[in-house]
Amino acid sequence: MSDDFFYRDVPAFGRKVFRFGLAANYGIDGTDLEWALEQGVNYVFWPPNARKMTEPLKAALKRNRESILLATGPTIGYFGSSIRRGCERLLRKLGTEYLDVFQLFWLGRTSAMTESTIDALVSLRESGKVRAIGVSIHDRGRAGRLAQDSPLDMLMIRYNAAHPGAEQDVFPYLAKGRPAVVTYTATRWGGLLKRPKGWDGPVMTAGDCYRFCLSNPHVDMVLTGPKNRLQLQENLHEIREKGPLSEEETRWIRDFGQVVHNASSRFTFRF
Repeated sequence: MSDDFFYRDVPAFGRKVFRFGLAANYGIDGTDLEWALEQGVNYVFWPPNARKMTEPLKAALKRNRESILLATGPTIGYFGSSIRRGCERLLRKLGTEYLDVFQLFWLGRTSAMTESTIDALVSLRESGKVRAIGVSIHDRGRAGRLAQDSPLDMLMIRYNAAHPGAEQDVFPYLAKGRPAVVTYTATRWGGLLKRPKGWDGPVMTAGDCYRFCLSNPHVDMVLTGPKNRLQLQENLHEIREKGPLSEEETRWIRDFGQVVHNASSRFTFRF
């Protein structure tokens, strides 16, 4: 199996990454983090509210800073001044001289892209305090526009078998020198791991969900948010054992994802 499925040189990050990233805010502890790093995982997404992971992450950065590509950001990002202060606080808290990816969370809800916030992000990148700047965003249309014309180095977007809309709204607009694409909610918050009414075929595993994302060439990284070591081990084992989706698996997963999407849509009230 080609290493290209698992590893990728990402120009926006200036380095090679293992394409299976770890979200540190769903239950894992410091020993789980150490185990993941030993397995080759090098992208760690750490929001500041993941407090129990602060000291383990700080220790890991101190041991070998260049082995970790750390993504984080301020809890709220509406003003340039607060974004600068937030960056300084995170640098002090983690005892590091730089952040690999500094991102605004949930753009349009808990953060905003204004002249002030963009200037703050670009200034932090130019200062060397952060190496790349990005956002997490649910608005796919806006994400597509940002992919075409923005100073961002990274877009963190929702993408899974039940919500593949990024294939039309974002991926076609990724030009040369594009921002890196990090995907999350691969399991649709667990919804893709359950059998929908009327479906008689096989049900996806978490590993299938991650393989679906990684099999798309536009995806640089998919995040996993395990609750414990066992989930992390199972997920990592399955993507390594099975690799990219076959054509048959792709057809099955797309059909399954559509059924899951339709089933959930029936219970969505629209006003």
